[in-house]
Amino acid sequence: MSSFILAIDQGTTSSRAILFDRQGQVAAVAQQEFPQHFPQDGWIEHNPEDIWDSVVSTCREVLVKADISAQQIDGIGITNQRETTVLWDRVTNEPLYNAIVWQDRRTSDLCQTLRDEGHTDTVQAHTGLLIDPYFSATKLAWILDHVEGARERAERGELAFGTVDSFLIWRLTNGKRHVTDATNASRTALFNIHTQQWDDELLALFNIPASLLPEVKDSSDDFGTIDASWLGAELPIAGVAGDQQAALFGQACFTPGMGKSTYGTGCFMIVNTGDEPATSRNRLLTTIAYRLNGKPTYAIEGSIFVAGATVQWLRDGLNLFADAAETEALARETRSGHSVYLVPAFTGLGAPHWDPKARGAILGLTRDTGIAEIVAAGLQAVCYQTRDLERCMSDDMSAKSGKLRVDGGMVKNNWVMQFLADMLGVEVDRPAILETTALGAAYLAGLRLGWYADLDEIERLWRCEKSFVPCMDEATREHLYQGWQDAVARVRSA
Repeated sequence: MSSFILAIDQGTTSSRAILFDRQGQVAAVAQQEFPQHFPQDGWIEHNPEDIWDSVVSTCREVLVKADISAQQIDGIGITNQRETTVLWDRVTNEPLYNAIVWQDRRTSDLCQTLRDEGHTDTVQAHTGLLIDPYFSATKLAWILDHVEGARERAERGELAFGTVDSFLIWRLTNGKRHVTDATNASRTALFNIHTQQWDDELLALFNIPASLLPEVKDSSDDFGTIDASWLGAELPIAGVAGDQQAALFGQACFTPGMGKSTYGTGCFMIVNTGDEPATSRNRLLTTIAYRLNGKPTYAIEGSIFVAGATVQWLRDGLNLFADAAETEALARETRSGHSVYLVPAFTGLGAPHWDPKARGAILGLTRDTGIAEIVAAGLQAVCYQTRDLERCMSDDMSAKSGKLRVDGGMVKNNWVMQFLADMLGVEVDRPAILETTALGAAYLAGLRLGWYADLDEIERLWRCEKSFVPCMDEATREHLYQGWQDAVARVRSA
């Protein structure tokens, strides 16, 4: 009887459950979108119960689709939207407030105050991160300070904090395990990436009670056992990683210098830097790529807040097309040198600008601008932003990579991938299996479960489906990119 690993991929706009076999091949997929909530300008929330319900529903659905029983699953891997912050009651399991999503900018003023007080160097030295609303610490502080009774209850030890992985594991184990992995912990701005411990100095700075925090484990580890009531069998949770680190793992970027860029709701480029954390000179992030057998591997990361979300906005907000699959044909209708730039700073600008008060704009409109040009500009914005990150990483690492591995929903669009290769001036490799985020979680679980002996065995499973080779001349590339930089300058808040 065949056996599988079930990967739970809990994302920003949907939850997915994917079954993988030992070769890393997809056996079945189930997906369910859930609502986004926007209470105020720059605020983005999820109802944790919507997240939970979508996860349980997709896990059950994928078993039906594959026509298997839970007894054929060897274990579970979990990957999740990072930084998104949940606070819940340890007895009732009920959230005290909606999950504050990673894109949320409500703590911009608090972050500016902390920067003005001179805490930037301390936070970066301990965590590899910048002081920004992106990370969990100020989100958690906001909930404690704005939900009635939350801080007092936290001080009494009645509450638990977690990123989405912790919340799901708590629920799946019926409250038996309050845990996270090192990659998710490294995105809270509360975890010291050098000592691999929660940092007392940072807990004091952000005024966070230590009793709220989960135990931090390796990315491939024993995270507890799913109660049989959820899927029909007790199943070990054996691998956990934040979505971007999971994608790096799923892309088998195990050698220092190897990197990937994921195009989902946002865009995230990560490059493996090996055993030692590398500090960016260009306001990129130092983070934990994965931790195995107690040993962390580090990475440099650039985070773009809006990528696929631009396509979603063009579809749902402007109603320019009915299905994202239509964007490739629309983009091909445009002339190569059109003047339209769309800067998708809907929730501010991420790396390397870190400008939470910037807002989006469409620039360069002319009388003959139509739907095709605006759609193309939205797609190109993703490539321009990737170029922003690539320039910074090349400078930080004093080298330019000759290839980039890509994944995420947008990479199915051949027009976008060719423009990306042209804009970067490097080969872009699309893997045979695009579900690399979930695959990374499955591989991490597989290591723990004995499916794979080591990283070399996993690396041999990676396959390239299509390579995109740059064919744009340097003058055109630089002219287009300069136009992008001019457009970004116009939306900056300062």
